[in-house]
Amino acid sequence: MALSGMRGLSVFISDIRNCQNKEQERLRVDKELGNIRTRFKNEKGLTPYEKKKYVWKMLYIFMLGYDVDFGHMEAVSLISAPKYPEKQVGYIVTSSLLNENHDFLRLAINTVRNDIIGRNETFQCLALTMVGNIGGREFAESLAPDVQKLLISSSCRPLVRKKAALCLLRLFRKNPDVVNVDGWSDRMAQLLDERDLGVLTSSMSLLVALVSNNHEAYWSCLPKCVKTLERLARNQDIPQEYTYYGIPSPWLQVKTMRALQYFPTVEDPNTRRSLFEVLQRILMGTDVVKNVNKNNASHAVLFEALALVMHLDAENEMMSQCVALLGKFIAVREPNIRYLGLENMTRMLMVTDVHDIIKRHQAQIITSLKDPDISIRRRALDLLYGMCDVSNAKDIVEELLQYLSTADFAMREELSLKAAILAEKFAPDLSWYVDVILQLIDKAGDFVSDDIWFRVVQFVTNNEDLQPYAAAKAREYLDKPAIHETMVKVSAYLLGEYSHLLARRPGCSPKEIFSAIHEKLPTVSTTTIPILLSTYAKILMHTQPPDPELQKHVWAIFSKYESCIDVEIQQRAIEYFALSSKGAALMDILAEMPKFPERQSALIKKAEVAEVDTAEQSAIKLRAQQHMTNALVVTDQHSSNGTPQSVGQLSLVKIPSISGDEHTSADQELSQANGTLATVDPQPPSADLLGDLLGPLAIEGLPGAAVLSEPNAVSGLEGVPIPADDAAAIVPVEKDTNSVQPIGNINERFYALCLKDSGVLYEDPNIQIGIKAEWRAQHGRLVLFLGNKNTFPLLSVQALILPPVHLKIELSLVPETIPPRAQVQCPLEVMNLHPSRDVAVLDFSYKCGTSMANVKLRLPAVLNKFLQPITVSAEEFFPQWRSLSGPPLKLQEVVRGVRPLSLIDMANIFTSFQLTVCQGLDPNPNNLIASTTFYSETIRPMLCLIRIETDPTDRTQLRITVASGDPTLTFELMEFIKEQLVGIPTAPRPPAPPAAPVAQPTNPAALTDPGDLLAGLL
Repeated sequence: MALSGMRGLSVFISDIRNCQNKEQERLRVDKELGNIRTRFKNEKGLTPYEKKKYVWKMLYIFMLGYDVDFGHMEAVSLISAPKYPEKQVGYIVTSSLLNENHDFLRLAINTVRNDIIGRNETFQCLALTMVGNIGGREFAESLAPDVQKLLISSSCRPLVRKKAALCLLRLFRKNPDVVNVDGWSDRMAQLLDERDLGVLTSSMSLLVALVSNNHEAYWSCLPKCVKTLERLARNQDIPQEYTYYGIPSPWLQVKTMRALQYFPTVEDPNTRRSLFEVLQRILMGTDVVKNVNKNNASHAVLFEALALVMHLDAENEMMSQCVALLGKFIAVREPNIRYLGLENMTRMLMVTDVHDIIKRHQAQIITSLKDPDISIRRRALDLLYGMCDVSNAKDIVEELLQYLSTADFAMREELSLKAAILAEKFAPDLSWYVDVILQLIDKAGDFVSDDIWFRVVQFVTNNEDLQPYAAAKAREYLDKPAIHETMVKVSAYLLGEYSHLLARRPGCSPKEIFSAIHEKLPTVSTTTIPILLSTYAKILMHTQPPDPELQKHVWAIFSKYESCIDVEIQQRAIEYFALSSKGAALMDILAEMPKFPERQSALIKKAEVAEVDTAEQSAIKLRAQQHMTNALVVTDQHSSNGTPQSVGQLSLVKIPSISGDEHTSADQELSQANGTLATVDPQPPSADLLGDLLGPLAIEGLPGAAVLSEPNAVSGLEGVPIPADDAAAIVPVEKDTNSVQPIGNINERFYALCLKDSGVLYEDPNIQIGIKAEWRAQHGRLVLFLGNKNTFPLLSVQALILPPVHLKIELSLVPETIPPRAQVQCPLEVMNLHPSRDVAVLDFSYKCGTSMANVKLRLPAVLNKFLQPITVSAEEFFPQWRSLSGPPLKLQEVVRGVRPLSLIDMANIFTSFQLTVCQGLDPNPNNLIASTTFYSETIRPMLCLIRIETDPTDRTQLRITVASGDPTLTFELMEFIKEQLVGIPTAPRPPAPPAAPVAQPTNPAALTDPGDLLAGLL
């Protein structure tokens, strides 16, 4: 900006730069804003020079990040000034401070139109630039005809026509009706004959938008696009300013090939031959070089050419050449290139003839599973999943199982689902399938959905030859000292149905099987107990004649649960107790489950809902309809006729090969038209990064409601529970017969997110809410993913955070409308002020059809998120422990009713909650010592020390000692640990920690004696 003569503005900028801190800067800005406000009140006394100076100052203050909520009218009024300096500042500041919906813009429409139709080209450029950046529907209706005349005018300079093309692109996005297809298609074809590359580049941007809306009207443009590509490929008549690192106008090449992908085919044989010659030249002439900028530009062109080759379904020879080229890329060191190589090779799977060629790179693809970059690991997983068939299924599934042990938590759910689907689809024999699923549950039980073990039960039930083998494998897993609860469920069910087939095997008598299962009862949740009760009844049924001792044990268990507070457990216990006295008649009542009717696998359905769009039709349409918001929207992809293009079982999203989306501002497009390259970066854009940020959504997310709403997949299973709906969490605002019910257990989802940083927080048939979090000291950055699973928009969307007093939470703007099949990203900043176990609540509501739904969800910003594990040595531990002599900094309590856990399991729980178990500090092997560091805004990082003393003869009681330098932290951490070990929330507590004396055990002999070897030190 020209500042000559504006001494006051120069002095103000110097003052700002000389400020020592943010507070001084704010004071200087507030003083200047007050001065400007005072001067604007007496506007009649202002000269045009002074008004211009003050408006420049407003813009500078706005650029510094301060709110400027006045002076807009003065800025708009400068647009009608007769001189260039005043008019320039008017246009620039109006474009920066106002958006398309601002009322003041209506006042400027006539002035802007007069500048556009006038003869002053400088004024035309200013007007076109402003409209191209903030023009809305009213501008589109008023100015489109005049902008079109400028674009096709032969008397206008290329600079004006470039801006006119980009301005018309903005107006078309705001109102497609302003471009009359009947009269404009021929004009568009003439524009593609333009020799000036700046005008041609801008016109190509306009063409991409036009053909994405209606390609039928622009067939005459197709041969012109091919000629443009030929001209660029042969470097014919390309000015030096449009050549980037030896590549002729890479941005124009990308736009041209993008436009060609909207046409279904190229029918003319000469045109098709010319196009494939150009594509062949691009494929042969691209290689990895040391210059990063040249790599970016050449790969942007290359990957768009690959997309066009796949779109046109080229000959096998060219397809093979593309795969070979991608094979080189997935082996280079540059991670961006490896990512794009894997992503494009995955898309190549749409062509069935290249599967065998892609298989040659299987070893390198498997190596990519171990890449440090999680985005590359995800693309490698997608590719392995897509290229799997009968010939290589065994190798790929075994690799996935091996990788599962070291995979990130964010990937394990997706990895488990894909391994289960591949095992089911390509199993060489059913026993191998059972082995794979049981290994899957054993290695990643927390990440294995119920659908997976339901499916293996269906297979075993429907195949009699498989039943003895499955029961024997289940019996083997029960012998492990610690198995996941899902493994307990599937083993109990299989042994309940088929344990009688193992009667002659060692260790498989009814008593031994009952004992093996019953050992797991104390460790399972209430959702699993009904399955175990059914298993006990089945074992009794198969034991004929009855075993009195076994019968006595089982009846005692049934009697115990007859008064259980859980209705389902109570009913089963009462009914099974009554039925078990029927003797032989029990054989008829509890007969084996009949075969399930053949149906499509619910797991495979999850993969079949994936959709691919080779030309991003729906993405561009959605971007054209987006409202102004700082939330990022990701769309589902559809084919041009609205039907999903399924690629086997792949889950793909088309990624533009060139950085920058179609919603680029006029200034960004103009930089390309002028011959300056906007950053061409093959890094995948945010549309796909969302999938990387939130792994689980890619599998059970959009639009997977069809899978998750199929409870009948196992409706015939006796004792197999369907996850609770938690209907109480949804509060219908209006009465409606089709009330919205959650999918899955909301409490379980919350507790799972307390241990991991990404996953699904809530889901119902209309929406899925996911979370991706990053925690650093007392700060937390969360992203809420709001996914619309329907084909119609969700309206009146509102999200309100109800934070407890110890958390400072800021939620970004949440759009009122979520488009169909779209996902909205809403960032969330969290600051921990002081220790507390209170939980923030998300009050979320939306309108679906004629009814409103409201749900209140706990956010996983819990105490352990602000802990950081730290290992302390004996030299560090004992002085700290001695210095904290008693309450309130050191608290001790005997806790009873604890879940019976082994020391290893207890140590694992501590580790999952960011507590480090310090080995060797306590000479008593039955005790644990742990340490961690707590971070908050109000107190310094605080070391916390924990000692757990257990009774080996009674695992249901223990003594906890917690010490830290802050009394509130000590109390809160003590209560937090008790909640985890007992497994139930404690009652509401007083705000301050009690200063009660240290609790002593009623049975001191049961616990470690305070006079033990460590008493003198601890």
